[in-house]
Amino acid sequence: MNKLILNEENEKDVLDELLKRSPNHYGQFEQIVSNIVNDVKDRKDAAIFEYTLKFDKFELNKSNIRVTKEEIEEAYASLDPEYIKVMEEAFENIKAFHEMQVRNSFFKTYPSGSILGQRITPIETVGVYVPGGKAAYPSSTLMNIVPALVAGCPRIIMCTPPNAEGKVNAGTLAAAKITGVSEIYKVGGAQAVAAMAFGTESVPKTDKIVGPGNIFVALAKKNVYGYVSIDSVAGPSEICVLADKSANPKFIAVDLMSQAEHDEMASAILVTDSEELANEVIVEVEMRLPFAKRKEILEKSMNKYGFVLIAKNMDEAVRVVNNIASEHLEILTVNPYETMTKVKNAGAIFLGEYSSEPLGDYFAGPNHVLPTNGTAKFFSPLSVDDFIKKSSVINFSYEGLKAVAEKIERFAEEEGLEAHANSIRERFK
Repeated sequence: MNKLILNEENEKDVLDELLKRSPNHYGQFEQIVSNIVNDVKDRKDAAIFEYTLKFDKFELNKSNIRVTKEEIEEAYASLDPEYIKVMEEAFENIKAFHEMQVRNSFFKTYPSGSILGQRITPIETVGVYVPGGKAAYPSSTLMNIVPALVAGCPRIIMCTPPNAEGKVNAGTLAAAKITGVSEIYKVGGAQAVAAMAFGTESVPKTDKIVGPGNIFVALAKKNVYGYVSIDSVAGPSEICVLADKSANPKFIAVDLMSQAEHDEMASAILVTDSEELANEVIVEVEMRLPFAKRKEILEKSMNKYGFVLIAKNMDEAVRVVNNIASEHLEILTVNPYETMTKVKNAGAIFLGEYSSEPLGDYFAGPNHVLPTNGTAKFFSPLSVDDFIKKSSVINFSYEGLKAVAEKIERFAEEEGLEAHANSIRERFK
């Protein structure tokens, strides 16, 4: 890990280094992705069949592209029943949390008889992308589907890549079965995103695409944004721990490693006002690294994107944390709730030493699809709000419009829009 006594210059250097991980900095892949997206848009099924053979080594066709009910049942039955129970309980926790986010339409009547309001309706067709292979995470299947279910989306489809034998990850299929989603297509990568954005003979067009993926998936989502809505262009995972001298260095070390093991570009940062704690955490990490199962990944991510930042005091530490705007933020201080009141930017906040980040990844209930690469300054976690549309409702009476007609006409005339003014004036001739 990289230990730094914070100052204005090296703080900027750290932030610059972290931002290099953003998909916005991978322009060399954009043309490749654009070519794939345009090819799928033009040639539809034929293109996705070719890309599946090229990248996944499976000969896809119209008869085997959709996962069958038998395949879903087989995958579900192949897993340990205890693991199934854990997933089912996690599903219930996630569902219960997201049900608290549900908004209702509203209407307000005014003395003039006018009515103003907002009507909320779910997005009609949602596409969920789920990675395959080593990056298959059934927990992400739950996290992406549940808010769409709670929002009431009528149709949810899933795309996920097959292996060379045409099989889809069993955990992914089991998680989908638990949610009730059964319309699943064996397509992965940028070609899957394009298929859901534009539709093919086999894969339906969706209105919104959500879900994690590699750099090609992220850039494909960025490419099709505007044709469809997307959740976000997510970057590599990250964790920031804000701690004072009261924190347990062992807990911090294992929590930093829990995110750094995701991939070589994952970021793990400790910000503290205690140099003693900083040194203890570095020792704990170095002791554990040689014995880690994902040692190679951990060493690369910790060496390049692992930082221990030592601030003059807790106020400076909080300021730095707000600048980093991390995906996951753990607060391990004497009074974490008080510290939290000063935090403005974070995707998810974990308070106290028994609220370790993996709790949020799998089981607590809040969504683990979070803003990355500093975008927590203006983005929020995936939620029910991502799967609804809001329509304004306006109903004025004769008297209500007459009372404000001259003001509207004046506004329109000042903007040089005579037809706008006439639209109002004609009603009172």
